Amino acid sequence: MTRKSVPPSIKETAFDCPYCGAYTTQTWFRITVTHFDKAAGPPKIGNKESLMQLRLAKDISEEEKMLFEGHLLKLLSKDIFVKRIAGSGHTVYSEAHNLNLSGCYHCGKFAVWVHDRLLFPPERHGAHPNADLPEDVLHDYEEARSILDLSPRGAAALLRLSIQKLCSHLGEKGKNIDDDIASLVAKGLNPLVQKSLDVVRVIGNEAVHPGVMDLKDDRDTATTLFGLVNAIADQMITHPKTVDAMYKKLPEGKRAAIEKRDTKAIVKPNK
Repeated sequence: MTRKSVPPSIKETAFDCPYCGAYTTQTWFRITVTHFDKAAGPPKIGNKESLMQLRLAKDISEEEKMLFEGHLLKLLSKDIFVKRIAGSGHTVYSEAHNLNLSGCYHCGKFAVWVHDRLLFPPERHGAHPNADLPEDVLHDYEEARSILDLSPRGAAALLRLSIQKLCSHLGEKGKNIDDDIASLVAKGLNPLVQKSLDVVRVIGNEAVHPGVMDLKDDRDTATTLFGLVNAIADQMITHPKTVDAMYKKLPEGKRAAIEKRDTKAIVKPNK
């Protein structure tokens, strides 16, 4: 099910994580700054070769290998992380202002803020995805949210592709959105979803194909497509799953009686 969005804000201690999307507590961190020693050279970001060399090294203990490997893997992930360093108590450092980190309680990842602006990861817009979307559809959907303001046409193209993939997951051919939606309506999808698709098609290019960028697409078109993806998932995946879960909670004897009744209902009477 979709829910109301609580966008990231420098003024809040709980909001939708820009990484995992969960609404949860955010811990704020200020940044302290120390300079690199000239002899140390530029920052070390690690690479796969150094990771392989570490694993083959024989002059350090397995415990040290595990510690170094964990640090290298975090560097290679390209995610921001915090490492506690023991100091002597006399270390001189500077404090960075207008530069802060927020850490998500749910996924543990850190976001970068410059003044009141979320710098990294890119802020996502548009409706939150249905939690039951298949993984490949969810990936395209979230990418569309991340570029909605930068490229509404690109977001709309990704959302058309999401609808195509979602229809394929639901047993349709995944080649023509109109045909797939019509087939899903025949299987129980609310006809209002088909009307939503008609609106999108009339606004844009009627011949546009899934995943193709349409020069007529704008933010409103993309916003409608977000709702269309969620509506299909709500009705064809989430609702049946919810009803099935409720049915399975019934006492076994009650379920057996219902199934016996349904079996009798489909048996044709003898002529």
